[in-house]
Amino acid sequence: MTGETLWAAARVRLRQLALMTAKELRQLWRDRPLAAFIVYIFTVDLLLAAGGGTRDLLDVAVLVHDGDRSAASRELVHLIQPPYFRLKGEVPTAEDGIRRLDAGDAMLLVSIPPGFGETLGRGAEAAHAQLLVDTSRAIRGYLAASYAARIVERLGASLGAGRLARAGGGAGARLRLVNRPRVWYNPGLIPTWFHAISELLTMMTVACIVLPAAALVREKERGTIEQLLVSPLTPFQVMSSKVLAMVLVTVVGTTVALLGVAQPAFGVPVRGSLLLFMALTALYAFTNAGLGLVAGTFARNSGQVGMIVMLIVMPIIMLSGTWVTLESMPAPLRGVMSFSPLRHFIDIAYGILLRGSGLDVLWRPVLAMTAIGATLFAVGLWRFRRQFE
Repeated sequence: MTGETLWAAARVRLRQLALMTAKELRQLWRDRPLAAFIVYIFTVDLLLAAGGGTRDLLDVAVLVHDGDRSAASRELVHLIQPPYFRLKGEVPTAEDGIRRLDAGDAMLLVSIPPGFGETLGRGAEAAHAQLLVDTSRAIRGYLAASYAARIVERLGASLGAGRLARAGGGAGARLRLVNRPRVWYNPGLIPTWFHAISELLTMMTVACIVLPAAALVREKERGTIEQLLVSPLTPFQVMSSKVLAMVLVTVVGTTVALLGVAQPAFGVPVRGSLLLFMALTALYAFTNAGLGLVAGTFARNSGQVGMIVMLIVMPIIMLSGTWVTLESMPAPLRGVMSFSPLRHFIDIAYGILLRGSGLDVLWRPVLAMTAIGATLFAVGLWRFRRQFE
């Protein structure tokens, strides 16, 4: 074949691909529930997830049993202050406090035994007070116990400094450790930055997998997939048009979510190249679209594809490092999750948006994500062909 013939054939293929991609976009727009879902996850969901609340400890109800009634016990109770804690009242006995803890009236019970202040005053032995924590809500209970431990440390440091000063050592005789941390990338420790980016990555993953799987199953349900296969189109063109349409939708949705919601509402920065981030978002969408098409080849209707996608999406979101740190997972599980596209895109997203990293730093996760995407697309194409042989 001559060069002109090859170029003419390529133009026909590209035109067919463009027309099929436009057809996929029109079908998506006509599917109003799915279109509304896309708009929701890139706008309202991001606002609710990032700005709807905080994971910090706030307004925890505390009960106190003060069996000592000394200056030291009163100082300990005084340190239990808002906004972290809310003193709900005193109980006459520790048993009454435990009953109210069991009933859910409070999360913490501080029980100070008789002789607490006298033991502290002597300084010869440790003074004990009991802290009971309702950890039925484990994370909140863990935070409450940690904050309470810091309160006890403050009281101990205050009493120790006073005792040292009375002994004639003075403040200058104390060993001083000065903590001057340097916080990089998020110097204000703004939690909404993390929440907004994490939720955006989660919703991108859901959209990238659900949309191509739903598009493929919709063709099966309506009986139009056979019409496409007897047309001059190849299976590669049919699948590529679905992937390309969903990549475009994901990139547009991510742009709206980042520039139209996350930045104006929460001040999420873009310290690196926005163009690079969008290009790698398209690569991530392509990678997950291949995974969605593989899921779509195993389903015969929308109900089945929903269950299959759920089985795929939940482990990816929960175990790729978005909400749970990889370092806390067993080594075999970390090895399995290295095949998750989200595992690598997390490094890319946080690297570009918060650290200002470029390809010179991020080339490893980019290369890994490219390899995973090409493999998944090839498997999806193979499965698609086998269904209609």
